[in-house]
Amino acid sequence: MDFTTSAVIASWAAIALLALVVSGLIRQVHQLSRTQPHRPGRVGIAPGAPAPGLDAARFDAAGLDGLLTQGRAGLLLFLDADCRTCGEVLAEAGVWTARQGATAPAVLGLYAGAGPQADEGPVPVRDHRPELFTAYDIPATPYAVAIDPEGRITRSEPLGSPTALLRLLDDIAPATPRSRP
Repeated sequence: MDFTTSAVIASWAAIALLALVVSGLIRQVHQLSRTQPHRPGRVGIAPGAPAPGLDAARFDAAGLDGLLTQGRAGLLLFLDADCRTCGEVLAEAGVWTARQGATAPAVLGLYAGAGPQADEGPVPVRDHRPELFTAYDIPATPYAVAIDPEGRITRSEPLGSPTALLRLLDDIAPATPRSRP
């Protein structure tokens, strides 16, 4: 037997072994997926529901530290201090808020544990608010919940990037036209 024949036989043996390993892994994944409880439906709070933490009778004295005011839409960003994407989303929200001005929806960053140790920027941040993560049924971070001016949920969705945040912000508050040079 020459070298080429030996190499072909060894290659076919390696391919057969790899196929067996992949087959075993697929079987394990199917086994695990059958044992996991199936939770149908959506995650996060349903659109149209009243926003938890807001007192409809006294909107300005709301449980969200009075940062959301009646007649103005709001966006809650649920973040985690150990999440790099969360930091990028918060920074992009700050840039967007500064650019939009006072007519834009109020954006508020929320952390279940300790938040970033920075001065208050254009986006107010509140840390140690795990009760809001539970009330809004937040499955992961970063996550955004849009609230209409009447205090009802309009959107509730995960954010995978700062670009996803900008798309959401443009949907709930279209960008103001910029003057041409």
